Amino acid sequence: MFRFTTAGESHGRALVAVVEGLPAGLAVSAEAINGELARRQWGYGRGGRMKIEQDRVEVLSGVRHGQTLGSPVALLVENKDWKNWTDVMASEPRDIAPERARRVTRPRPGHADLAGGQKFGARDLRNILERASARETAARVASGALAKQLLAAFNVEIRSHVVQLGGVPDAPLELAWGQIAAIPEDAPLRCADAEAQARMIALIDDVRRAGDTLGGVFEVVARGVVAGLGSHTSWDAKLDGRLAQALMSIHAVKAVSVGAGFEAAALPGSQVHDEIGYDSESHAFARATNRAGGLEGGVTNGEELRVRGYLKPISTLRRPLRSVDIETKQTADAAFERSDVTVVPAAGVIGEAMVALTLAAAMREKFGGDSLTEMRRNFDGYVEQLRAY
Repeated sequence: MFRFTTAGESHGRALVAVVEGLPAGLAVSAEAINGELARRQWGYGRGGRMKIEQDRVEVLSGVRHGQTLGSPVALLVENKDWKNWTDVMASEPRDIAPERARRVTRPRPGHADLAGGQKFGARDLRNILERASARETAARVASGALAKQLLAAFNVEIRSHVVQLGGVPDAPLELAWGQIAAIPEDAPLRCADAEAQARMIALIDDVRRAGDTLGGVFEVVARGVVAGLGSHTSWDAKLDGRLAQALMSIHAVKAVSVGAGFEAAALPGSQVHDEIGYDSESHAFARATNRAGGLEGGVTNGEELRVRGYLKPISTLRRPLRSVDIETKQTADAAFERSDVTVVPAAGVIGEAMVALTLAAAMREKFGGDSLTEMRRNFDGYVEQLRAY
């Protein structure tokens, strides 16, 4: 079984992730993980904390001399801002003066503050927001970087790009793999359309001055995914459902689509379903179009896997919305925590991680093996089976 879990608070000592189920003998690189962490922090419209953290990973267990042992891999990402929060976020009891306690009693509309406070009975909403913060996704990206390294051993590549931000352009971009792959890593918004990206940047500047925030749409594309991952046999085995849950778990994502997604609901079947052909040279079935986004019946079909996440604007506004103080029950401005104007490019990187983790789990289920060598043998036998089908 392949799975991961994370722990840690936004301003706590560190974030921790544990990844289980990687086969023994997989070459892993901490620098590759650090590269993914840096990508998560990149993007025009990010806030001041990105300048503080400069995330780096420490591999605590499960790897020896650059290769996995088959045991759980533990990862640690320090919070550099911890030095400013050692009393407020201490695990042991502390007597802190009220003016330094940074208690939060004015919940932010759209955040987990109030609902989480009600659920857990918290009178200081910092108990909620510290874990509900998107800072947690750094641990997911670190875990996803391990999953990406496993998938790369089977020639699977995953990329993301911004297809719409704040309603710019009017319709989400539709781009081929080559166009997405050509986006430079230092692109301000990881958008392939230079004109649209310039308009997005101008909009971000306007919204920043207004003290507001922006949402948008990112797309994650996985290339080289073998046909047959997932299953049609049980509702919880369908890979499209698992991918949707994985992406919906990302902070601020309010909708997910696969392939043609929302647009397909308004079209006749003749304009939605991908006609099937056969290439006698490669001994493979193929489709001239990919409106299904690489998934049919909850199973990968060998085409590029394409999923999109739709983000609402983040809920911490520099010009706060109205709220209610949970202690006085009086109307008040919502609390303000250091924040971004938009996080759509970063959400795409987090989306890559979640897609990688979901695909890695499906690959481990399908091909098993205690070692990478055994998993590869099983995979190669299956590929030969596909060619003979």
